[in-house]
Amino acid sequence: MITVGIDVGSITTKAAVVIDGELKLSKIGSTGYDAKKSAEMIFSQVLGHLKLKRNDVQGIVSTGYGRNSVSFADKAITEITCHAAGAFFIDPEIRSVIDIGGQDSKVILLNDKGRVLDFAMNDKCAAGTGRFLEVMARALEVELEHFGAMSLESKTPSQISSLCTVFAESEVISLIARGEKRENIVAGIHDAIGARVASMAKRVKIVSPVMMTGGVAKNTGLVKALEKRLEQKIMIAESAQVVGAIGAALLAQ
Repeated sequence: MITVGIDVGSITTKAAVVIDGELKLSKIGSTGYDAKKSAEMIFSQVLGHLKLKRNDVQGIVSTGYGRNSVSFADKAITEITCHAAGAFFIDPEIRSVIDIGGQDSKVILLNDKGRVLDFAMNDKCAAGTGRFLEVMARALEVELEHFGAMSLESKTPSQISSLCTVFAESEVISLIARGEKRENIVAGIHDAIGARVASMAKRVKIVSPVMMTGGVAKNTGLVKALEKRLEQKIMIAESAQVVGAIGAALLAQ
């Protein structure tokens, strides 16, 4: 059975193809202005890569912030369910998932079958998400991909009191004006995000092993800050950014 999962996030759109329970291909593209168009484009690309026709696909599940814009999907399923399914597929030992996406963050507790037992979610604002980090990177004039390594150089992280994007940006600008080192500011940002996610984790009483999913999982400095706050190791899958799409494809099987 050939199924496709499409995860339309606020920043990137991901697709995964599963054939008879085995992951065959995953791909990442930019969402841009038109979520529907980006979903159609990435769907076409994965089919073309595997030399498949639309009629060869027996199930399509969409997920993510723009899941309802994927008109050709058979079903739309929440990111929480899809990230749980994808993480459990990658490692059946996983019992908790932390997903920091472009505009929200989630902490998910799983049972030994990969089903969702409980979750906490911050979707009221972009505080501490991928979009938040992009704004902070612009304010600091640092490439976002350098954030992780830069923060690990810090000896004394700055205190960032607000995770509201507007107020945090003002705080960062004030710290720059005072001559604070960039690495200390970045480390402070990561620590503030770590504190927020740790608070969500306590609400759902997460248990080990823990996996982090989403594009922000590539940020080594933030992962370290989270590990320190949670006092436990966090597993980062090689395919962290496409875990939601993998889960969607599996749920379409």
